[in-house]
Amino acid sequence: MNHDPSPEFLRWANGYGVIEHSSETRDRVRALGARLIAAGRTTEVDAYYRLLAAADRLASAAMWAVVHMTYARRMDLSGAPLPPEAFKATPEGHTGGSLNMVPAFVGYLVANAITATTRSWLMGQGHCVASIEAINALTGDVSAVQKGRYDRSEAGLSRLATDFYSYAIDGNGHASVPLGSHAGPNTAGAISEGGYLGFAGVQYVHMPLPGERLVAFLSDGAFEEQRGSDWTPRWWRAEDSGIAVPVMILNGRRIEERAQIAQQGGSDWLASHLRHNGFDPFTIDGRDPAAFAWAILTAEERLERFAARPDRRYPAPIPYVIAETVKGFGFPGAGTNAAHNLPLGGNPSNDEVARQAFNDAARSLFVPSDELDRAIGALAVHGKQNRPPESRHPLAFRHPPSPRLPEPDWTRAGSPADCAMHALDRWFVRLVDHNPELRPRVGNPDELRSNHMGATLDRLRHRVNVCEPGTAEAVDGAVITALNEEAVAGAALANKGGLNLIVSYEAFAMKMLGGLRQEIVFARRQREIGRQPGWISVPLVVTSHTWENSKNEQSHQDPTIGEALLGEMSDTARVLFPVDANTAMAALRSVYGGRGQVACLIVSKRDMPHRLDAETATRFVEDGAAHFEGVPDAADLQIVAIGAYQLEEALKAASRLGRHGHRVLVTGICEPGRFRQPRDPIEAAFTAGDDAVAALFPPDLPRVIVTHTRPEPMLGLLRRLDGGPRRTTALGYISRGGTFDVPGMLFANRCSWAHLVDAAAPLAGWSQVDLLTPAERDAINGRGDPAHLLISTT
Repeated sequence: MNHDPSPEFLRWANGYGVIEHSSETRDRVRALGARLIAAGRTTEVDAYYRLLAAADRLASAAMWAVVHMTYARRMDLSGAPLPPEAFKATPEGHTGGSLNMVPAFVGYLVANAITATTRSWLMGQGHCVASIEAINALTGDVSAVQKGRYDRSEAGLSRLATDFYSYAIDGNGHASVPLGSHAGPNTAGAISEGGYLGFAGVQYVHMPLPGERLVAFLSDGAFEEQRGSDWTPRWWRAEDSGIAVPVMILNGRRIEERAQIAQQGGSDWLASHLRHNGFDPFTIDGRDPAAFAWAILTAEERLERFAARPDRRYPAPIPYVIAETVKGFGFPGAGTNAAHNLPLGGNPSNDEVARQAFNDAARSLFVPSDELDRAIGALAVHGKQNRPPESRHPLAFRHPPSPRLPEPDWTRAGSPADCAMHALDRWFVRLVDHNPELRPRVGNPDELRSNHMGATLDRLRHRVNVCEPGTAEAVDGAVITALNEEAVAGAALANKGGLNLIVSYEAFAMKMLGGLRQEIVFARRQREIGRQPGWISVPLVVTSHTWENSKNEQSHQDPTIGEALLGEMSDTARVLFPVDANTAMAALRSVYGGRGQVACLIVSKRDMPHRLDAETATRFVEDGAAHFEGVPDAADLQIVAIGAYQLEEALKAASRLGRHGHRVLVTGICEPGRFRQPRDPIEAAFTAGDDAVAALFPPDLPRVIVTHTRPEPMLGLLRRLDGGPRRTTALGYISRGGTFDVPGMLFANRCSWAHLVDAAAPLAGWSQVDLLTPAERDAINGRGDPAHLLISTT
């Protein structure tokens, strides 16, 4: 490598089209080649440079394809200028970011080819999907549903351009082309939509298992979203983590203005910030595929050297690649706000100046077909290297072994009241112990022990760099704790090769919603195209919830997380309301028996009565509901309870009504989504059939629904149970709260047993006067003391 430059080196060093190689990049690349030879990882110097030269040509062709995807209806492989009719009437595309991603992704491909290793990849800026789709089409590494539709023929590339932002829709309301505005299940190798900027930054470090390698492409705009990504060095461990290389595309712009990094000082400021947070940053030329390949391999070398040290101390200095570029490099409008979407000043279909600018720029990016074929042939070494294509990287097809689910330590129904969270805690520890091959991660915003999961904390411990004596901490701890709900949820959601759990106050779980929904939407889209997600379902346990967090102010009293997740497709976003310890364990066990689901369990942490034994608790979860009191064929009224506290009030109300000779059927719902009107065939296969609904909810009975959530969204969800306002009413959280006790919260929100009796009376034709005492009537009508309701039930 120290002799006179070879022809292959010179061919690469001369660049291609708009791609040039700085003297720094040339020196770095030559030094990398020397290291590879010294390490015995390659013996063919010329082959090394042929790969790099091929990368220039693939990158140029992909940039050419990207701008056509935005503006053109077809691609002409002769390179001839396009006439007006060849352009889209309404162009669309996140053009600037996609252009910037092309050299990055091509550099990733080259790093894989140099080292005969297929790394996983993640792109946080999913709106840059045109870059991935263009490269995949050119190389032939497309998804199964795209195969035969997109390739590097003129027809295949023209179809790619036509489909991009075609808004095509079929009769069932689904997209009728396998191409979207963001990365999706149809994008070969994609594992995240990347539509929620910032979540890739808090997840990537938790993704690769030992022995795996990941390149995470991040954006400078997303850096402003989730600063929990600063904590990557706090979480990475050589002992249980694969190598993750973060690569920031620093183009300096968001949609309408400069990114905050650019405003604060650019790459120098960012590097200083990263060093302060434990990273080992370095800057590269973000316009050059070779620079990316060098950066990926160099970052891995640095981290491997750290991991090999017997005296290593954490935090690890995580290499961080800062790829400096201008937004939209290689095309008119680069470096301006316009580069984000439509860089040209006009529409080429009707603007001659814009058309000329497009054709001139396309000419500088164009690669003749024969030269492109040779370049792609040089990179197509997967078979020779006996490795999978990039579309089949390890993270793209996660399917860990099914966990062994231990039998819960069931409690006899009627036993003294106990805490459901304690039961979950004990069972989860047994689950971890039964499955040592599944890496555990617990996302914990702050209060795991306070949330009655002390056994889990003692078993798995907070992950820290330096332990404090006498606390449940460990360098290799599996509890990811930070007062940042998005970051700790991301740790569990990212660990798709293992066992995961997220525990939070119910009110503050709302801060996790964007990250949860990103996983739910992507998994559901996979189901829709017949690709079942293989990762073990992830439970979010929300406790210290609305009704029992009454000692705090109303900020701590919010059932919105369950309501929001019930808006998603119920086969993928499960929401469960266990009512005691046995049903809580049965619910959690059910979640871990599933794949590709996010499940929210609303669990009480105060002692509650044991209502169901092992068999009935399991059936309650499997069927989604169960009768707790009364006989369906003999009932005059049904009270439907959703939630533990709601069930207790329902049983009290039934007792009062029973003393007056009224027969009440009390039915608890564990999983409301099972009883919704299904919205498509996948959800229909998950929901209960009409016969099952009729058996649990006799159609002719007047019905009072009392729910943990706000009543209106639950009533809408349970439309199949609703006999109309004269036959059905719903009570629940009406956004009233404060520093109350539990009875106070129930009273304030008109969910006490007496309010249920009052709501039942007009539905069944009974008299409130006959059912409640004067003091009780005064209390619920706002004229008396709510304490009378407590006296009446003691």
